[in-house]
Amino acid sequence: MGISTMTELDGIQLQPRDYDLLKGLFDSRIMTTKHALVLYFDGKKEAAKKRLQKLKAARLINDSRPKPYEPAFLQLTPKGFRLLREEGLLCDYPSISEVQFKRRSYVSPLTLRHELAVMDAKAAIVQAVNEKKSLSIAEFSTWPILYQFKVQQRGKPTPTLLKPDGFIRIHEKESGGGLSEHTFFLEVDRGTETLDTLLQKAICYNLYYRTGGFAKRNGAHDSQFKEYPFRVIMVLKSEQRIRNIEKLLKSNNPPIISQIILVKKEAIFT
Repeated sequence: MGISTMTELDGIQLQPRDYDLLKGLFDSRIMTTKHALVLYFDGKKEAAKKRLQKLKAARLINDSRPKPYEPAFLQLTPKGFRLLREEGLLCDYPSISEVQFKRRSYVSPLTLRHELAVMDAKAAIVQAVNEKKSLSIAEFSTWPILYQFKVQQRGKPTPTLLKPDGFIRIHEKESGGGLSEHTFFLEVDRGTETLDTLLQKAICYNLYYRTGGFAKRNGAHDSQFKEYPFRVIMVLKSEQRIRNIEKLLKSNNPPIISQIILVKKEAIFT
C-alpha cells in the first residue's frame, strides 16, 4: 500500500508515509489524530505529533472542529488535494475538480459522529491485522460511492441502492508460500437505525453475492459467484443488539448465518 513518491515542499521532505496519510484523508474525508496514530505511525505518539505539525505547517492538512462540543478531526486541504492530483496519486478515484473536492470535504453535523465511528472501526481492524505477521491490508476504503451497488429485492418495485461504510481486502501469507485474499464489506451501526433496516442491509449483501453482482464487479460472469465470496463485518453497539439481529438473520428465508460477522463496538478510542 506504500507510495514511493518523495517531494520537497515548503521546507518539508515528503515521505511515502505522508502520501499514504494524505490519500487516506482524501478517501475518508476526516479522521482524528488517534486514528492517524494507529493507521500511519504504528502507535508512536511523539513521531505522529511532530509529523502532523509539519504537514499542518505546510498547509497540506488542517484541524477542524465545527462546534466547540464536537470532536476535533484532521482534513486534507485544497493544497494537499492539488499535490496528490499533480503527483498522479488519485488515479484509483473518481476524477473531481477542486470545487467538488471542497464540497465533498464538508461533513454534516448529522453524519460527523457516524463517520468518526467508521474510522474507529477502520483503526481497530487495521491494528488487529497488523498484529498478525501473516496478514496485511491490501485495500481499505471508506468512500461509499466507490463500492455502492443495487439489488432487486423480492416484492419491491425498484432496485435497492446500498452504500457500504467500507470495503476491505486482506492478504494472508500461506505456509506453502502462496497468498490468499479475504474480502469484506463494513457496516457500522450507532444504534440509530431500526433492526429491520440492518436486516434489509444483510439481505441486500446476500443478494449481491448470490445473484453474481460482486462476481460481475470483479470481471467474472454472474454464474461464477461462488468464486467471489465476501463477508460483512457489522459493528453493533451492544450485546443485546447483536442477539436481536442474530435472531432476525437466522429466521430470514433463506437464513443468513455465516456471511455476516456481528461485532460489538469496543471503545478503543476514549
